[in-house]
Amino acid sequence: MNQAQSQPCYHCGLPVADPNEYTATLDEQARSFCCPGCQAVAQAIHGSGLASFYQFRSELNLKPDTEIQKLNFEAYDLPELQKEFVFPADGESENLVQAQLLVEGITCAACVWLIEHRLQTLDGIERVSVNAATERLSIRWHKDKIRMSEILSAVFDIGYKLTPANEDQAQEKRQKEDRLSLMRLGVAGFGMMQVGMVAVALYTGASEQWMIYWRWVSLIIATPVVLFSARPFFNAAIRALRQKHLVMDVPVSIAIGFAYTASIWATLSASGEVYFDSVSMFTFFLLLGRYLEMRARHNNSLGNSKFAQLLPLTATLVRKGTNGESQTTVAQKSLKIGDIVAVGTGESVPCDGVIEDGETLIDESLLTGESSPVKKSVRDSVVAGSVNMESTVKIKVTAIGQQTRLSAIERLVESASLNKPYQIALADKLASYFVGAVLLFSVLIGGFWLWHEPSEALWIVLSVLVVTCPCALSLATPAAHAAALSRLRGAGLLVLNSDCLAALAKVDQVAFDKTGTLTVGKPQVVEYKSLNSLPEEEGLAIIAALEMGSSHPIAAAFQQWQGNKTARDVKNTIGSGVSGTIDTRKYRFGKAEFASETGKAIPAPSSGQWLLLSCESEPVAWVKLDDKLRESAKESVELFRERKMGVELISGDASDTVEKMAQALGINEYRAGCLPDEKLDIIQKHQDKQKVVMMVGDGINDVPVLSGADVSVAMSQATDLAQTRADCILLNADLTVLYKAIVFAKRLRKTVKQNLTWALAYNGLALPLAALGYIPPWAAAIGMSLSSLIVVINALRLSRSELTAA
Repeated sequence: MNQAQSQPCYHCGLPVADPNEYTATLDEQARSFCCPGCQAVAQAIHGSGLASFYQFRSELNLKPDTEIQKLNFEAYDLPELQKEFVFPADGESENLVQAQLLVEGITCAACVWLIEHRLQTLDGIERVSVNAATERLSIRWHKDKIRMSEILSAVFDIGYKLTPANEDQAQEKRQKEDRLSLMRLGVAGFGMMQVGMVAVALYTGASEQWMIYWRWVSLIIATPVVLFSARPFFNAAIRALRQKHLVMDVPVSIAIGFAYTASIWATLSASGEVYFDSVSMFTFFLLLGRYLEMRARHNNSLGNSKFAQLLPLTATLVRKGTNGESQTTVAQKSLKIGDIVAVGTGESVPCDGVIEDGETLIDESLLTGESSPVKKSVRDSVVAGSVNMESTVKIKVTAIGQQTRLSAIERLVESASLNKPYQIALADKLASYFVGAVLLFSVLIGGFWLWHEPSEALWIVLSVLVVTCPCALSLATPAAHAAALSRLRGAGLLVLNSDCLAALAKVDQVAFDKTGTLTVGKPQVVEYKSLNSLPEEEGLAIIAALEMGSSHPIAAAFQQWQGNKTARDVKNTIGSGVSGTIDTRKYRFGKAEFASETGKAIPAPSSGQWLLLSCESEPVAWVKLDDKLRESAKESVELFRERKMGVELISGDASDTVEKMAQALGINEYRAGCLPDEKLDIIQKHQDKQKVVMMVGDGINDVPVLSGADVSVAMSQATDLAQTRADCILLNADLTVLYKAIVFAKRLRKTVKQNLTWALAYNGLALPLAALGYIPPWAAAIGMSLSSLIVVINALRLSRSELTAA
């Protein structure tokens, strides 16, 4: 008995009646299954690049009870499998989830609209967005209303295939698409050259006998070009028409199919004209344009996948035993929270964590855009994917896998690239109407030429159908936006809402929060004044207990006193302070009017940022905090002022502290002691004066004002990236990036205008020339391809340009 025979069902563990009936080779080993259902599910899981599911499952799976033809999709309903690619969405319902999926079969920008339209008709789908550049789909749905298998089936029914978006799968898909595209292009190129040589004989006056012969030769050569090379055009057109939609491949397919069919009839009847050379030629040039566009998309996808390549495959796990410490190399995915790992010089950090031992320099440039290494020592946090530059350190694991900051950024990057601005959505919709108009116009042109010069009608209609294909129009805006998002991310500004790019170019008023924004966000206790003999260590321990679990920058100032006391019933009052009960006594800490519960300001001991600790409404101690100014703050303010933009400091801190900082930075407008709703009111007053406002805050207490600003920027270290509501996140500490981003947004707006102007001018000029018979079909194909390429190349210039203050 072989190994496969001695094993139970590989999927569900039930006995296998005949080990040779249902088998499959998985991981280079023969596996036996009890039924075709288990076999199909296992093959679907392995085929999707998710074989690790079987390594980490905690128990055997249930035997599937579904129809065989649906099992490949039903496999994705397994909770264990969904852990790999389905995540909770930000929302009130626990049933609201989201996923990133790869899309196979996209050929043009209009395919995006078709897929989105189909999914949006399903009950339970909250939001769906497809990015043609990266060929990824982002979807949010209510899992209690619709299953993943139903989503996959719906897309499969219209000719596309969805698979989980892991990098190995994406790379394999890109390679497969590249090979097939090159093969189609090669067949079309060979056919074009051979039919072109035959056409010389046809056009130079061959005898009637030889004319018939050369026509048959042309038919034989052109047939693989039409049936194989041009197949993507026909497939896309058919699935669109089945859904009663018009995409750009519809007129292209009509042109190729009509010319090929008419040429076959002319060959069989030995009458009329043949267009095999034109069919082969514009199929080749159309495919060439699509191939170059595909390469641009793949390059953009590779740029987005850099995050997935940052994590090492292994980690050095430090174990403590009776004989001292030992180090073992383990798989990075096997790490657990609380483990201690050693990271040597030049190695990538495998997890989020806190340095337990050692001091070094950490390069976070690929995550934050900050080129200079950052000094890290004991108790400093490090992020997965950063590189240790100096000496070996030991790190305590605080987050792994999908919980790391790297994974949060990666998901936000993908969401940002899938976010579709209004201009792009409108262009996609207009493309469908444009195709309808082209078809109607082609019928009218064909009718006129049939009446005026029947022999010219066919190729003129072909030229009109091809030359007016709105590829360039559909690519004009999304290509530029994709390049801009990539470049801004590289500079350290992660744009979450692409719609804000239009507003960013118009910003003329900038408002800054103070703590954690203009300052480094790491306040320190510099003075303690007791009001009733409460010892300093005990008072600070009480405050530390109240601030435990808070992500506000002020809480970090008391970390070293945490653990001595425990608070319960803790309540955080935004913009005021925190309260809670310790040892049956109620304490409050924050602004004086909040801590004393009088609602009135109480004079502080001296200038600076003083916060009050009270017990049962009685003041017991003053604590003074001081925070260092960011190195880039002054330069950033100067850049905005040089551009004649309004700059304002809006803070909830005491007036003397805010005034001192405003004077140091050269900010004339400032407001102190502001609650969140008061900050929002200030922003709205600027907007009432027709100003476009950018608000920069720490992303916690400033949620209302960030939501109300035209462009909102949150500092990454002060908020959970996965839950932020800001338009942008500044991944590094360089505030000058914000000014440079405004300049860059103006350049983006100019590029989009250039692309749209070119696309409209090309169609406006080419259409009448084609209708008048001045553009042959092969020239129409070249013109359409070149038009699309010009738009893409012009957009890609943005991804290579530097962000400057010029």
